[in-house]
Amino acid sequence: MLRTICIVSLALLFTGCGRKGPLVPPEALVPAAISDLKVAQQGELFQISWSGPAREEGGGPLRDLAGFQLFRREVLPPTEDCEECPTAYRLLKAVDLDYLQEVRRSGDLFLFSDAELRQGKTYQYKAVSLKKDGTMSRASNKARRKKVEPPLPPVLQTNSTPTGVLLEFVAIPYPEGSVIKGYNIYRWRQGEPVPRRPLNAAPVSANTYEDLHPERGMVYNYAVRTVALVDGESVESISSNEMAGALTDPD
Repeated sequence: MLRTICIVSLALLFTGCGRKGPLVPPEALVPAAISDLKVAQQGELFQISWSGPAREEGGGPLRDLAGFQLFRREVLPPTEDCEECPTAYRLLKAVDLDYLQEVRRSGDLFLFSDAELRQGKTYQYKAVSLKKDGTMSRASNKARRKKVEPPLPPVLQTNSTPTGVLLEFVAIPYPEGSVIKGYNIYRWRQGEPVPRRPLNAAPVSANTYEDLHPERGMVYNYAVRTVALVDGESVESISSNEMAGALTDPD
């Protein structure tokens, strides 16, 4: 009887609880680091954008993303700057996917506007992703920007025709030391938010723009923003006055 018990015990010892796969290190299960953090100046604000990760660090699908933490630091003169110091960065925004508050979302893209800025100062941003169990990703790429005086928005007029909507805009004199690169045209349906991207692929150099692709029977809102090069930085103004436009009936 004792011999039988020993044989069974040895068999259980070697067979275990079944076949096991390779061990996965804990760092492979955290969210992959954000790699496309960007910052752009629009008017007096900085707009920070990033894409939420879809995979874990080890390559597996990420199914339990809970949110993000966005950090900012002011870049000091070279003799004073210390990026690695514990107090260099401060938490600017904690983002909860279930309660975005001031953060806008478009698919996997997230946008946050930072208004706590001082003219002439340079700021650097980084972000991390968080899972629901609290595990945190590595820090994202770092994005920095100097706050400059933005250009002024143009004054807009629209003229609707049977074939399109003609936009005419008058530029306002821009700050000394800046150069106007052109204009960005924004169009959206009434009742919808202003889109993140303009209609034009590159700034329009002329002071007119004809929208030849509106949907008949649909009323649109239009706005124009000046794009200027200020202290080496490409900066967009706030939006012009908003004007409505729609295709008119043919004669």
